[in-house]
Amino acid sequence: MLLRYKKAYEKIAMGLLSYMPGEKSVKRLQETIHQYETEENWQLFLLKQDEDIIGLVGIILDADSYTVMHLSVNPSFRGEGIGSKIITKLGDLFPDLECKSNEETESFLRKCRQKEDTELDE
Repeated sequence: MLLRYKKAYEKIAMGLLSYMPGEKSVKRLQETIHQYETEENWQLFLLKQDEDIIGLVGIILDADSYTVMHLSVNPSFRGEGIGSKIITKLGDLFPDLECKSNEETESFLRKCRQKEDTELDE
């Protein structure tokens, strides 16, 4: 289940964000979290599975699209399709909006789309 970020999840969110390239320093992580907390069109979601928060996705919402800025999965859960599940759940949340990527998320989103296309062809 995707949960909207709340201040109570700050440390978990910062931990997950630290797996993103360019988000290693505590100062940078705090700046990123601050953007999600203060800018209305920046939205951060956490993926909860059972009792654990295992993934995170951050987006910038626009009128007709959203851009995936951050996407991270706890290393213990990688290779299980969690990232793809997060992208699918985002699509369910915003069915009328186009999903876009940035430099850091582009290759992963391309893989997700290729996987979807392959599954549709089967």
